[in-house]
Amino acid sequence: MRILFQGDSVTDCDRRRDDEKNMGGGYPLLVKSELGFDFPGKYEFYNKGIGGNRVVDVYARIKNDILYLKPDVMSILVGVNDVWHQLHPIPNGIAADKYFKIYCMLIEEVKQALPDIKIMIMEPFALNCQSRKDDWDYFSKEVPKRAQMAKKVAEKYGLMYIELQSKFDEAVKMCPSEYWLADGVHPTPMGHELIKRQWIEAFWQLVKD
Repeated sequence: MRILFQGDSVTDCDRRRDDEKNMGGGYPLLVKSELGFDFPGKYEFYNKGIGGNRVVDVYARIKNDILYLKPDVMSILVGVNDVWHQLHPIPNGIAADKYFKIYCMLIEEVKQALPDIKIMIMEPFALNCQSRKDDWDYFSKEVPKRAQMAKKVAEKYGLMYIELQSKFDEAVKMCPSEYWLADGVHPTPMGHELIKRQWIEAFWQLVKD
């Protein structure tokens, strides 16, 4: 079974581009470690996350980084850059309605080319912390809109949806935001472990069905 992790920097996590076996240092590596140890040789793992990607960027590389690989299972985590890039000197974010439209195009084309693929949509998330204090009002309003659209995509196509925001909100009750997300967006090792646990739980439900 071939498993593909797709998304932005949270998925990328400093993976090496010249080594397909290198998964970076985040939740894809943790998933590979657990499944690869428990089921030697059963799964192939590919990480094609790219830092800074918005949903339009993932869509733009659909042929090389999704269809060409012919994954059996794919998870996608994208959305926070669609918000964050709007704060750049030249605003380049993706509005929630366009995010939904492009995400739907992505899923439809993948499903048309790979009708047996199983897809997991992961919820975009963010936490309030010192690094986000100047733009938290914007993040706190806009990231949930992308999360709502991601869930709407999952519901429209009958896909698995992995909730993450509520899990991080619960985690903050134990330790501050920076313990889980270093800058309110990028996970620490503990944050990646949280994502990995939700990913694994959803994966077993997906392959069981």
